[in-house]
Amino acid sequence: MSSTSFGEPMDTMRDAETHMLIGGALCLDFVNTLNGHPDGPLGAPRHEYLLDYRDLVLWSLHAGILTQDQAGLLLAQSAQRPGEAKLVLERTLSLRETLYRIFKSIAGDLRPDQADLKTLDQTRLKILAQSRLVPQNIDFRIEWQDGLDRMLAPLVLSAVDLLTSNALGRLHECDGEVCDWLFVDKSRNHLRRWCSMDHCGNRAKSRRQYVRRKGLSAGI
Repeated sequence: MSSTSFGEPMDTMRDAETHMLIGGALCLDFVNTLNGHPDGPLGAPRHEYLLDYRDLVLWSLHAGILTQDQAGLLLAQSAQRPGEAKLVLERTLSLRETLYRIFKSIAGDLRPDQADLKTLDQTRLKILAQSRLVPQNIDFRIEWQDGLDRMLAPLVLSAVDLLTSNALGRLHECDGEVCDWLFVDKSRNHLRRWCSMDHCGNRAKSRRQYVRRKGLSAGI
């Protein structure tokens, strides 16, 4: 049986490794690792993709934030420092809810809460303070902190990039009745309504067909 680079059989892949990356921005894909946010639509079923720190690392690898080597190192380090890994997960999920509230407000043509914006900005400043400019050959690169929370930097910077870009005007929340996923509409005609036509879109289509058939059978 084939296996992943971390020793788990392929048929035991976790949800974090198969999560649909359809938000159009890294920060939105991160926000979409939960359906059923506390501040989301009523009745939305809760589905959590990041159940533990391992899931956070595996999702970060899946989303292209980490390399295989970096993910393997973080998993090894987290096994030695489980308490710290748990705190990193808690802080990361708290950031996810902050980002969800900010982008949900914008998608609904509302101003985000100032407290949430302040939290994001403080996190941004902390991350930048922990980065450094490193020379390499004839150019330079930005090097980020090498702790268990190294995946936070690209997530926060993605959120800032989206907030300061023209794409913000194409930010939407899925029209699915029980879905609270967010996405940037990159379709040609800018008429995208669903996080995924294969999922929420088809459910809505099936529901319309059912209502229409029921109406015809009732002679309406």
